[in-house]
Amino acid sequence: MNQELSRAGSAVAAPAAGPWSPLRNKVFRSIWLATLASNIGTWMHDVGAGWMMTSVSPSPLMVALVQAATTLPMFLFALPSGVLADIVDRRKYLLFAQAWMLVVAAALGLLALAGLVTPAVLLAATFLLGIGAAMSAPPFQAIVPDLVPKPELQSAVALNSLGVNISRAIGPALGGVVLTLFGPPAVFLINAVSVLGVLWVIYRWQPAQVTRRLPPEHFLPAVRAGLRYVQAAPVLQVVLVRAVAFFVFGSAGWALLPLVARKGLAVGPGGYGLLLACVGAGAIGGALVLPRLRQLLSPDRLVLGASVIFALVLFAMSVFRSFALIAAVLLFAGLAWIVVLSVLNGGAQRSSAGWVKARALAIYLVVFFGAMAAGSAVWGQVASLKGTDLALQVAGSGMLLAAVAALRWRLADSPDLDLTPSPHDASVPLSEETAGDRGPVMITVEYHTDPADAAAFLAAAREMRRVRRRGGALSWSLFEDMEAPGRYVETFVIESWLEHLRQHERFSANDRAIQARVHALHRGPAPPRVRHLVAPP
Repeated sequence: MNQELSRAGSAVAAPAAGPWSPLRNKVFRSIWLATLASNIGTWMHDVGAGWMMTSVSPSPLMVALVQAATTLPMFLFALPSGVLADIVDRRKYLLFAQAWMLVVAAALGLLALAGLVTPAVLLAATFLLGIGAAMSAPPFQAIVPDLVPKPELQSAVALNSLGVNISRAIGPALGGVVLTLFGPPAVFLINAVSVLGVLWVIYRWQPAQVTRRLPPEHFLPAVRAGLRYVQAAPVLQVVLVRAVAFFVFGSAGWALLPLVARKGLAVGPGGYGLLLACVGAGAIGGALVLPRLRQLLSPDRLVLGASVIFALVLFAMSVFRSFALIAAVLLFAGLAWIVVLSVLNGGAQRSSAGWVKARALAIYLVVFFGAMAAGSAVWGQVASLKGTDLALQVAGSGMLLAAVAALRWRLADSPDLDLTPSPHDASVPLSEETAGDRGPVMITVEYHTDPADAAAFLAAAREMRRVRRRGGALSWSLFEDMEAPGRYVETFVIESWLEHLRQHERFSANDRAIQARVHALHRGPAPPRVRHLVAPP
């Protein structure tokens, strides 16, 4: 399972929302322990795959491609997976994804035992495991707000982050020991066994059944709805820009660390595992001090400071030839990584409405892992042509420049959104004449305002445009009647009548507040007159 993800279990009302309160829930505790074991197995695989590639093909490009093969599937398949997670049974989908990873990990272990692993086989198996992670990531992210009480949500996310980083500290070190004693086949087989616990817990988990008034979305319209949501979600757009600015350059540290360990420090797999464990230990420390840092620093200062620290780590990796010094600076790499990841993950979570959460988070994962995959390939090629040290130095310089340039997109300016569902009253009932996928549908809303309120009305209407687009509108326009000053007609087009009914159900408390500001400036008959125009068959 992907080690970067936050996961949660079933919810039981708790009297208080302390930092450990979600663990009182038996199902949450079971999933937390199972994912901890699975993530340890994943980190062991990463150590084994990266180290084995240095043996079967010492080319820097091939070594860096292991990281690319791990992250590229998330770039390619996270969005389709997020769509499926929003429209199919998430429990069954998660079971399929975990079974997929079990089969691939076991097959790689058996091939390694038989001595049949070539660079191509290793990359292919890592890529297939990445597909399993891509299938698992969006549904696991999306169930976090649904399966714990709202007061315990932040505690559950923090506990999951802590579990991820405990596995980051244990997995690489344990993987290095197993590699030294038994070789890569044992590492790959242990990874396969680690999936069994998650499979068992998900199999026994029975989520609450959700009654849907409308049929599930079709796949391609659901993809388009997810993309339109991101286009109209400024907070999420800021998160995506800041993710690219950090992860393209940060990927150099992960992609080239095996070469630093083997060639620069001349250590074996055990030493390489200890270096990765230092990153994990630093991340645990970062997770523990992050609440205090959030009180002292704004999100932008946190990300900027973490970017500077990680850039200095990249420079240190290119200069130091002491195992102790590299291990020490990697502690700071882990701290910086978890700070950036926590800030950006939190921004993506709070800017995603429930009906589209898996898709929106999938798009964030596409950007995150796409940046990691592209960066890994680029820095591997630079290392092949100009050397590992120069590649790390260029990546560190690029991270510093990107961190400063990205301050134009400020996380601190992003408002807190209340995305609690607040379905819009459906004034037009579902009928045989308009049911199904008939469309497109054009909706018009007529407003009458005081000319003195024109500037305020237009500003509020621009926010209403985002509401319509987030809900699924293909287009949006606002027209003023030149013969009747103060009369405006809002028009937006929806793909089908069924999609318009879904748009009513997608309304959130934040959307309703924006609508209230627009309606407060309306001076005509209340409410504003709405017309629904459906294209003839």
